[in-house]
Amino acid sequence: MTLGQYELLGRLGARVQGTPNGKEPPVVLLHGLTYDHRQWDALIDELTAREPHRLIVAFDLPGHGRSPDAESCLPADVALSLHRSLDALGAAAPIIVGHSYGAVVATAYAAVHPAAGVVNVDQPLLAGSFAKRLRELEPLLRSPQWREVWDEQLAAMGIDALPPRARDLVRTATAPRQELLLAYWQELLEESTEELARRRTWQLRAIRHADVAYTHVAGRDVPPLYAQWLTALLPKARIITCPGSGHFPHLLHPAVIADLLTV
Repeated sequence: MTLGQYELLGRLGARVQGTPNGKEPPVVLLHGLTYDHRQWDALIDELTAREPHRLIVAFDLPGHGRSPDAESCLPADVALSLHRSLDALGAAAPIIVGHSYGAVVATAYAAVHPAAGVVNVDQPLLAGSFAKRLRELEPLLRSPQWREVWDEQLAAMGIDALPPRARDLVRTATAPRQELLLAYWQELLEESTEELARRRTWQLRAIRHADVAYTHVAGRDVPPLYAQWLTALLPKARIITCPGSGHFPHLLHPAVIADLLTV
């Protein structure tokens, strides 16, 4: 595989670095909602400087970048598409790094498919208050004023605190669409808080049973009750905080993420 080549892997596009070597587990990178594989450029540079030949696959999720829309964007369905693409590439049991919604997909993936580890970048898995707010805003989200809902989310992400280059990437390398938000938020809009919590609990128990390493990297302090819930289900889980990086610690501290993948 050519270094830095963009490939179509099944129905998903991806930037691919290196080749499967049977030594280090492949690294799979999943961006957040409305973004694409470019979110990971700084981390890929950091990783390839340390391990030039390691396989790194930075996907464009369905409907993002050069990947076409999918019939379903539920986390389990996206995870299945990823698994099929990785299987065709010969990338077995990867470490999956997911930012924001990508971390929800990474968690769903590791609950069902072989994985060496999960790095969750700033995505709480209990979405109760967020899902409640989305349901309140659903009429607006389905109206011509849908962009107001997305802008409300952006305002809470700490973008202004990022350095200029990272801030520019977040603000320009994004393509929000009404149908995209509705597709990826379907689970949150249609299911109860209790149903969502039961599914995440089941996923984390499956990850514990498979003895998959799990790390949560946060850009702000993690609420104690959430940390207790996570570590009760995954006693070996690590929680790492990168203060002042808001929702984008991978852009401000790529070396911190790289350290988790190369030790």
